[in-house]
Amino acid sequence: MTRDRDHVNWRKRCLIAAGFPREAARELAADERVDVHALLELADGGCPPAWAARILGPLEEPASAGR
Repeated sequence: MTRDRDHVNWRKRCLIAAGFPREAARELAADERVDVHALLELADGGCPPAWAARILGPLEEPASAGR
């Protein structure tokens, strides 16, 4: 297992332990734009995981961004 993969797995395990659904944790952990520590702080403060992911998740690019 590579170091990057270890890091993503660690991020995923932390998110799951904080109450994030497995699929959401997998997606968030794999995206290096996501600040997992900030997600965990929100969750620790009582923010529901879905809200924390919405607040801190990466913005989706508009369809015209690649043109």
